[in-house]
This record gives sequence, structure tokens and C-alpha cells, in this order.
Amino acid sequence: MVRIGWMASPPASPEFSLTRRDLIAALGAAAFCPALPATVAAQGRIAVALQAKPDRISLRPDGPGPGGPEIPVWSLGSGDLRFKRGEVLDVTFGNELPVAAALDCRGLDGVAAAEPLASRARLAAGAKDSFQLPLRHAGTFLCEPLIGDGSTAPARPRPLIVTGTSPVAVDRDEVLLIEEWRLRPDGSAIPAGNDPKDSTQIHTINGKTSYDISAPANARLRLRFINGSQRSVLAIKLENLDVRVMAIDGQPAEPFPARNGALVLAPGGRTDVFVDAAGPAGTSFPILLHDGTQARPVGKLAISNDPPLRPAPFPPAPPLPGNDMPAQLDLKSAARFELTLGTPTEWFRTADFKPSAAPAFQAKAGRPVVLALTNRGPIASVFHLHGHHFRLLDRLDDGWKPFWLDTLAIEPGQTQRIAFLAEYPGRYLIEQVATDWAAPRLVRWYSVQ
Repeated sequence: MVRIGWMASPPASPEFSLTRRDLIAALGAAAFCPALPATVAAQGRIAVALQAKPDRISLRPDGPGPGGPEIPVWSLGSGDLRFKRGEVLDVTFGNELPVAAALDCRGLDGVAAAEPLASRARLAAGAKDSFQLPLRHAGTFLCEPLIGDGSTAPARPRPLIVTGTSPVAVDRDEVLLIEEWRLRPDGSAIPAGNDPKDSTQIHTINGKTSYDISAPANARLRLRFINGSQRSVLAIKLENLDVRVMAIDGQPAEPFPARNGALVLAPGGRTDVFVDAAGPAGTSFPILLHDGTQARPVGKLAISNDPPLRPAPFPPAPPLPGNDMPAQLDLKSAARFELTLGTPTEWFRTADFKPSAAPAFQAKAGRPVVLALTNRGPIASVFHLHGHHFRLLDRLDDGWKPFWLDTLAIEPGQTQRIAFLAEYPGRYLIEQVATDWAAPRLVRWYSVQ
């Protein structure tokens, strides 16, 4: 596990002692097994209309709104999308952008009929498409317009929150979407996949360059952190607070403390934590963000002057209800495949992808799959598996890290092995992207039969 330390400095400006390599290594931090699975029945059908469209935001300290220079963006609208586990979404997706686009929902397992590119082609400008999204699992997910190389504005992701059928004892459930921006001297933003030369890097949380949270003493908050950056591994730290990790990439974990209150998130990664607002009124706890080069304050959690919600904080929380993930994986009977990352060979830019291309691998339904992922590139590469969550295997393939993931950052020259149960028949994407703002997003596909 990477050591995350702190320099001796005033409380207002502490520094992480991290490098980009540390951030990648920290993604292998230990957690525990998810909670016992709980079954859930379908609860209903809900009609949802989503439009990918041009939009504008103002990156002011107090958030989007008038009064600051506006930046053109492409978005799916504002606010969190919230539904319940077991519901089925009847989605109508409209493309109001000037380029072709598809809807990509990150972290939803087993939705082959809605899989972008592999099952549903990108829509031309002005076109619409309809499909179903069954919400099999509760958790924190992400929707974004999947665009080719013709983007002239950044595409903003939109959080998708699926709540469980059992209540969770928290006083507030809040999403914190971290976004990275590269701004030209004229104030316009450079989309990921383009050269960021002569640009300024800034980060926002929920569109604000400084995001503050206020809560009464002894309130319990569920904070759903999402790394909305397209290319960067980021660390976020809540200083001097007990931060309890409850879920990773949308899947519950046995609760465990974040080391020094710090979380490391791959691009598109999500981590849910519980935080108790413990302290006298007026106390504030800095929120710091580290991109592998330096730490920056991006907000704070403050104890309000309101009366305490209860005499003392809640006792430690039990695990979140489970999502019916496989209890075991039989690695001895697994189908094994090797994939090379860091090079464009056999990989396609999203605009060049054709479903007629040969699959990266094919698996039989119900059989475990082991993938050996080797990064031959000069910098770290991020791998994302659509359709299934996976376990990160130990070096000797004699066990696995006790958490589920759908995204993994791999250092140059390194091989990591992952395993998953090929549970859902269909065609699904796999993705890789280098941790470089100008790097293209590359895809292939696999099938479960």
C-alpha cells in the first residue's frame, strides 16, 4: 500500500507527499469483502428522456451561474439521476450535438442491449434512440455522452445513483463529482484527447472551484466521490476526519478506514464513504485534492451552528446491503486471455470502431474469466471493463484483493491479472486510455455466449 504522508505546514495549506506513481499504486489498497447478497425483485418501469446537448457553465468559486466567463460544454443535463434498485428505465436518448454520440452508462452490469458501440451505434446529430436499462445493482454510477474525436467542447458526465430497497442510516446522501478542466488563455476549455499546450489546469467539485459542506454536529454523511476526469488519477483527502469506505466502483465493501482520510480514484472511479461531522460548532475540515504533482484545497466540511442532531455520533456503520455478486470464483477452471495495453495495435478510436471487428476474447456464460493486462506503453494506462465487475488477483493467482472494481490503472511495464464471472450474455466494450490529456480513448469488445 502506498504511504500517504503530510508535510509539516500550516493547517490552511498542507501538502500530500505523493507522485503520479503513488496514485497508481494506491489503487491496490486493501478493502474487505462485500456484504452478504440480498435478492431484489423488479419494482417497475420508468420513462427517462436524456439529451446530449450543448450547454454552458461558469467556473466561479460559488459554482455555475451568471457573473463569470461562460465555458461551452456538452452535457446530459444537470443534477443527479436517482432511481431504485430493481427498476427498469425506458430510456429515450436524443443527440442534439453537432457530432455523432452514444449514451455510455459506466458501471451498470449486464445491460448488453444498451451497450454503446458494441450493440447500439452512435446517433447522428438530431437522431433519437430508445432502449431499456435494468438497474440490477444499487450503487454510484455515471452516464456520459460517448463521442468520437470530433469534440470541440468537454463532455460532462452526469451521476446516476441507484438506491437500495433497505434504508441506510445517514442524515445526508451527497454526490461530489470531481472534474478536471484545461483552459486556454481565452477561457475556453480543451476537450480530453486534444493537446493541452499553453492551458491552465483547474479542478472543480460539482462545478465549483471551492465546494463547502455544512452539517450539524454528529450528523452522518454519505459522500459519493466520483472522479469525472477523463484522464487523471486523483486523490481526495478529508483532513482530520474519520473517513469510512463503504463502496468502491458501485459495489459494497466491508467498511474500512481510508488511510489518513485519503481516497485514490482512477478516471471514472467511484468511492462511497461515511463521515461523521464530529466537533464543536464552527470547526472546519479542509478537503484537499492531489493530482500527483501537488495538493490543492478544493473546499471544506464545516460544523454548523445548528443544534447537534444527536448527543453523540452514530456507532460504526454495518456494511451496505449486497448486490448478489459471486461469492467465489473458480480460478482453476477459468478461461484465460492476454491483453496488451499502452499500444494502439488491435484497438480502435471510438469513431473508428466497427462491431464487425474481431472480439478481443469470447467467454462462455457461467464460466470465470482471467485477463492478464500488460501495459507496454511509456506511461500508466487505465483499463475499464463494461458489463461485469472484476476482482484484482494476487501476484500468484492464488487469491484476489477483497473488493470489486470496474476500472484499473496499470503502470508501464506492469502486468495485472483480473478475474470475473461471465454472468451476462451479450457483447460488451473494453476500454483503455493513457493517463495523458491528449491520449485517445481506445476500445475493443468481448462477448459472453
